[in-house]
Amino acid sequence: MKSNARFLNRQLFNTTFGAVSVLVFLTACTVGPDYQMPPPSPSQHYDQQAEQRLGQRIDLGKKVNGDWWTAFRSPKLDNVVRRAIDGNLELVAADATIRQAASSVAAAQGALYPQVDFSAQAGRVRTHNSRAPVVSNFYAIGPRVGFDLDVFGGNKRQVEQQEALTDFQTHRYEAAYLTLTGNVASQALLMASANAQMQAVEKLLANDTKNLELVRMAHLNGSTTQIDVSLAETRLAQDRTLLPPLAQQRDSARHALSILTGKGPADWIAPDFDLSEFALANIPVSLPSEMAHTRPDVLQAEAQLHMASAAVGVATANLYPHVELSAFLAQSATGNGGAALWGFAAGVAGPIFNGGTLKAERQAAVDGYNASLADYQQTVITSFGQVADTLQAINHDAEENLAQEDALRAADSSFRLNQQAYAQGENSILQVLEAERAYEQALLGQIRVKTAQYLDTVQLFVALGGNSVGVFEQRVASREAPKRSYQ
Repeated sequence: MKSNARFLNRQLFNTTFGAVSVLVFLTACTVGPDYQMPPPSPSQHYDQQAEQRLGQRIDLGKKVNGDWWTAFRSPKLDNVVRRAIDGNLELVAADATIRQAASSVAAAQGALYPQVDFSAQAGRVRTHNSRAPVVSNFYAIGPRVGFDLDVFGGNKRQVEQQEALTDFQTHRYEAAYLTLTGNVASQALLMASANAQMQAVEKLLANDTKNLELVRMAHLNGSTTQIDVSLAETRLAQDRTLLPPLAQQRDSARHALSILTGKGPADWIAPDFDLSEFALANIPVSLPSEMAHTRPDVLQAEAQLHMASAAVGVATANLYPHVELSAFLAQSATGNGGAALWGFAAGVAGPIFNGGTLKAERQAAVDGYNASLADYQQTVITSFGQVADTLQAINHDAEENLAQEDALRAADSSFRLNQQAYAQGENSILQVLEAERAYEQALLGQIRVKTAQYLDTVQLFVALGGNSVGVFEQRVASREAPKRSYQ
């Protein structure tokens, strides 16, 4: 009898184990869509008209070589940008977020391996299976092992989803890096522009003051009227109003640079920038088909698309059974007796009826994927538009710069002619001062146009993605390197 029972138990175990093995091998697959990168854009141009008009000033199809801001050839700017990269607190926060996402990947990967737990129990128990109740001590101690076979790949898809989240956070860091470097360059240019304009305004005010003194002297001599004096006073007062806004622009730019480097305005003072420190050569402009690999926001949208694809796989796997193997080994005792216990089990649990919840969740995941795909496509199109807008802005800056140069040459010529005429006694000093004032006004206009050219160039580098892709890996590689020293 005992031998027959053992045979039947063994046959039942072998049948169960065989059935589970067949189920595992027949269904061991990862369900749901395998993520595929969206195809590159077929576009080869951003705005053909703008590209043709720019001509030799851009290198279409060429990528940025090295740090993009070095194209301005300003060692002082390079120094401040690197200080900001090392000290900016938004980058520090983005760095921590990436490491947090990486830990979530490691946590999700843990579900792919056997789970080993340890348990222990102890207490007193009273039994009534004899004439007199028996009170005795008991304990049980031992490990338990459980393993989800993940035959439909739900856990693998969750790992894939977390890895895509890590990619998203990495590209978010790159986007913050790109924004930071663009802001530093812009603020440095605004400070330089304010300094140059303030110098021009101070010369203008000096001329206004001379003009007023001469008009007052002429009025005392009876050669001019009080109206002329009043006009000269008004002009001086009006031109004085130009200085405070420029001083505010300079100070705000200096404070912004301090904040961007992770310091308070009183803790670190940015150096003064001069507009003459900056210069530009041809601008490399990558092709639209390469945009998906150079802009962090496009890569962020792609990572979100990958996450949505993995979410479809997770929701699909939930429609199928879960197969789990478990085993335990325990040493237990009650009263004065003890024994070693062990067990092995295979379990299958699958949905039968849940009111359509799981199917609805999968459909929601599919719809979420379609929404992410549309968002990705819109991000790519928007990025093309931003580059096209900036290329046109640089074109219009060039047109305005040519017109402003003509105005400056004309004002300079008028000023020189008036000086010669005054030396020959053919006109008055007031005419000379008026011509000099017109020259200073034209000089102010040229400074503003040059500033706009530089700022639009910064925006073009940012719109193209700069060279921000991969900077986090560089940060990790240099994390243990000695810190930079700044001048």
